Amino acid sequence: MIIGERRVFVEEAGTLKMTYAGLTVTAYNFCMTSKTLAMKLLEKKKVDYTAHTYPTTERDAEKIAVHFGVKGGEVFKTLVVYRPKKPLLIMLAANKQLDLKKLAKSVGEKKLKMATHAEAERLTGLQVGGISPLALLNKGFVMLADASISEQERVFISSGERGINLNLPVKDLLKITRAKVVDVAS
Repeated sequence: MIIGERRVFVEEAGTLKMTYAGLTVTAYNFCMTSKTLAMKLLEKKKVDYTAHTYPTTERDAEKIAVHFGVKGGEVFKTLVVYRPKKPLLIMLAANKQLDLKKLAKSVGEKKLKMATHAEAERLTGLQVGGISPLALLNKGFVMLADASISEQERVFISSGERGINLNLPVKDLLKITRAKVVDVAS
């Protein structure tokens, strides 16, 4: 099949090959789905983004960075932190760890705890490994981004579906999510 100038074909079940400008890219564990809410939002806002696939069985952001051939500081994971008021969504580089004490101090709380995988999925309605701040706008979350995001021009962030990350400009991600930039990494 040809889409625009791109030549796309499914080589075998779960594998997609795409050729564009003489370059062939292979996507494994590819699932032909419609665009995610995050993709539709970015297109509506006219944000320049690219979608990148990775094996749907992978949930480790550092391994996803290796899969994309980029540094861990360029791939951001979205962590869910539970608190009785509005829960928090934290965008944090793959190569960083969340410091809950720093986070608590930055949001004026005494103590915070990470949501378990089950709690994160219940609160967001998304699968762990596919939680995206772009898919959760106006859903009652306080959005924060670690200060390390300011070191990047573009970052990879989940599309809201496990197996697909979006690469987009940091300025657009922060503007759309209205995320406050805070130093929460250890």
